[in-house]
Amino acid sequence: MPMGRYLREHPTLKYFFFGGKGGVGKTVFAGAAAIGLARQGRRTLLVSTNPVHSLTGLFGYDMLGKHVPVEGVPNLWAFEIDTRESIERSKVEIREKIRWFLKFADITTKADDFVESATMNPAFEESAMFENMIDLMFKNEYDVYVFDTAPTANARRLLGMSSVYSLWVNKMLKSREEARTLREMLSFTKKKETDPLMEYLVSFRDRMEHARKLLTDPTLTSFFFVTLPEALPIAVVTRFIQWFKDFGIPVGGVLVNMVIDSASLGPNAAVFVKNRVAMQQEHMQTIWREFDDSVRAIVPLFDAEVRGVPMLQRLCDAIFAADGAKPAQSAGVGTPHEVAART
Repeated sequence: MPMGRYLREHPTLKYFFFGGKGGVGKTVFAGAAAIGLARQGRRTLLVSTNPVHSLTGLFGYDMLGKHVPVEGVPNLWAFEIDTRESIERSKVEIREKIRWFLKFADITTKADDFVESATMNPAFEESAMFENMIDLMFKNEYDVYVFDTAPTANARRLLGMSSVYSLWVNKMLKSREEARTLREMLSFTKKKETDPLMEYLVSFRDRMEHARKLLTDPTLTSFFFVTLPEALPIAVVTRFIQWFKDFGIPVGGVLVNMVIDSASLGPNAAVFVKNRVAMQQEHMQTIWREFDDSVRAIVPLFDAEVRGVPMLQRLCDAIFAADGAKPAQSAGVGTPHEVAART
């Protein structure tokens, strides 16, 4: 089912995620999809959750840490999350929570020692990014959110954090309640104490549950995988589609990038190009075998770099093209034998 028809049949979708192996074109596809959604008159925010930001390079002007209207595209804003600012803010919040805990436990150690240890964890940056992402979702200031995610392995952890956090917080709550009960039993006053950390954990658990519901609601959320007609990106998508389904994150489909149009090759085409076309067609057979009706768009290899609004609009037109057919029936995309016959 092509992308245009898929969106018409899922008109309530609000959160769009684009992921895949590094270098397959996630950012440009997210940008083009955001343009397509903005064209529908919906207030759209394009967001980068990838620590290696590229939206600024894609559009040609700075959008780090601020919502910037995209020139030439009404209803579209773009935003790169400032990871450094997020981490510093998270450190402040963690420092306060640790101080609560240390005071409650009558421990004199300085909170800063724990904060530095906690924030040196490689997952801390992803955690801060996840917090920023769900903050945007909860604020609900736009009609549509399009997220350019990190490479799939990172996106898997990023989007899976809501469930991981829930498990962790529930265990923390249980331990915290046991500790508070024991403390009250040993207290001479028998007075019940307020526990700021317990209150925070309960609030945090509710927040993660809200995030989980949004991320797993097929009427609101959809994750699209971008791939090239090459073995490794296809293998990555195949593996992670099942993981996302197991995690309950709705998969919207697969978008294929940089397919060479064999119909444009003349009899004097270089052998290298012919071989690349034949290779791609073998992998296209795999794509149809593995994904079939989940393929939403097959985008050609353009003659120029996809950068800036005009090229993104070209890509948008290709993604949201009128309802098409499988490659064997569309321009320049067939089996290896058909390619050889044409060239």
